[in-house]
Amino acid sequence: MKRGYILILYAVILILIATFAACASTSKSESTGEYLDDSVITTKVKAILIKDEALKAFPISVKTYRGVVQLSGSVDSQKIIDKAGEVASRVEGVKSVENKLVIK
Repeated sequence: MKRGYILILYAVILILIATFAACASTSKSESTGEYLDDSVITTKVKAILIKDEALKAFPISVKTYRGVVQLSGSVDSQKIIDKAGEVASRVEGVKSVENKLVIK
């Protein structure tokens, strides 16, 4: 009876270890928490871009991976590119901005 209890305990421990290992991030994937953090950052950046009178007219795509925000799309001036990068960098949680906007 005691042996059965120990085997069940080991099985539970192995299942917990496997579960936590599956949620951990690797160099090529994000953990669940990192994914949610990135989603929040993306949403905040998009909201600020839409509220800004100078930026809302342009189709600016925003993606975030591990706190690094990538802006892409086309705009009509370097001033807009710089402003979009500046706005994105001020959002809490942003580690850096890859500004890949181009002038059309």
